[in-house]
Amino acid sequence: MTSTSELPAVSVAHPIRPTAAFMLRHPAHAIALGFGSGLAPKAPGTVGSLWGWASWLLIQNSFSLTTQAALILVSLVIGWWACTLTARHMGVSDPGAIVWDEIVAMWLILFLLMPAGFITQLSAFLLFRFFDAVKPGPVAWADRLFKGFGWRGGWGILFDDLVAALCTLMVLALWRWF
Repeated sequence: MTSTSELPAVSVAHPIRPTAAFMLRHPAHAIALGFGSGLAPKAPGTVGSLWGWASWLLIQNSFSLTTQAALILVSLVIGWWACTLTARHMGVSDPGAIVWDEIVAMWLILFLLMPAGFITQLSAFLLFRFFDAVKPGPVAWADRLFKGFGWRGGWGILFDDLVAALCTLMVLALWRWF
């Protein structure tokens, strides 16, 4: 892993707008930008979440439960590195084009919901988008907790989406209970 001290200086006054060329410049950029889903001109977080849902359909049918859990854990660690580096290279502490956080959060939600039919998965997607976009209570707190650049800021990019995933799961659990 590259330490943040080895990263080029950030020019916050001139943030970089991500393009396909920027994404292909470094593997961390490709991961953080959701392999292009974060380059969507409108609602990149929603597009990234949809990419996460679609890719989960492939993952759940291709790997064992243990491998799925390991994939999510490894994706969190790699995503932390990728989000940290990409945010620094873009000169923006939490750019909207970084969607790896949405992708891994969707994977976590769908993994913990299994087995789940289409309506439950659609409900999970809509609830997650609500919590991620509106950022009520605990999600807003999580979003403010780790702001900035470096490893702390990179973790912050992921953390609020993990809290949004937890809120989604709590609502779905209450829905199933009643």
